[in-house]
Amino acid sequence: MLWSTGFVVARYGTRDAGPLTFLCVRMFIASALLWLIAKAMRAPRMERADWSSAAVVGIFMHATYLGGVFVAIDHGLPSGLTALIAGLHPVATSVTARIFLGEQLNRKQIFGVFLGLLGVGAVVIEKLDATNGGVTAVAMVAMAISILGLTVGTLVQRALGKEMPLLRGTATQYLASGLVLAVASGVSENWQIKMTAHTIFSMVWAVAVLSIGAVLIMMILLARHTATKVSSLFFLTPALSTIEGAILFGERLGWLAVTGLFIAIFGVRITMQPNNLQQVD
Repeated sequence: MLWSTGFVVARYGTRDAGPLTFLCVRMFIASALLWLIAKAMRAPRMERADWSSAAVVGIFMHATYLGGVFVAIDHGLPSGLTALIAGLHPVATSVTARIFLGEQLNRKQIFGVFLGLLGVGAVVIEKLDATNGGVTAVAMVAMAISILGLTVGTLVQRALGKEMPLLRGTATQYLASGLVLAVASGVSENWQIKMTAHTIFSMVWAVAVLSIGAVLIMMILLARHTATKVSSLFFLTPALSTIEGAILFGERLGWLAVTGLFIAIFGVRITMQPNNLQQVD
C-alpha cells in the first residue's frame, strides 16, 4: 500500500521539478536522515564487503527503478502502463531468481504468481481502454529500464545484502543512487527544481513514507523471504494505485479493476505461503 503511493508522488512531484532532480534531492535527504537515525540508535556499522553490494543495490533499485518511473510519468505515462511496470517486475524476478539464486516454487506458488499477473492484467486492460494514446517512446524505454533496475536490485539485495546493517546499508544505497542521479539530472535537466507547495509535500511524503518507511519494510522482508515471495507483493500495486487515482484525481474505477484487485490479493496470498522445497545449488 505504501509503495503504491509512489506513483501519486511522482505525478505531484514532477509538476515543478525535473524528475531526476526531484529524486536526487530525495535520495540525499533520505540518506542523511537514516545516517542520523542510525547514529542515534547506535546501529551496527557497515563491514567493508557491505559497501559495494549496497552501492550496487542502490543504483539499480533506487536510481534506475525510480528514475525510470519518474521519467516515464513526466513524459505522459498513463496509469495503466504504470501498472504494467509493477506487474512485470514480479514475473521477471521469479524467473531470474530461479535461474541465478536457485529459488524454487511449488505448484501452488506458481499458480499464485499466475493469478497475480492475471489480476494486474485486468487493471491494465481497463486503464488502457480509458487511455487516448500519446505515450512516447521515451516513456516506453523508461518503463523497460525501470523493470530491469528493480529486478536486478532485488536479486542483488537477496543474494548479497541479507546480512547488511539495515539503517546504514539503506543510507549507503541512497547515497550511491543520489550521486548517480546528480550526474544524470545535471546533464539532462540542469538540476531543475522549484520549491512549491506541490514539491515540498511530495518530497516530505517521498522521504518519510517511501524512502524510509516502505523501503525499510522491503529490506526486512527480503532478509526473511525469497525474492519471488517479496516481489509478488507488487502485484497489489496497480490496483491500489488505481483506487488512489480514483480518489485523488477522479479517475474511473470500474468493475474490471476491482475484480483484478481481489484476484491479485488471492495470488499474493498463495505465493507467500511457506515453501517446503529447498534451494538448489
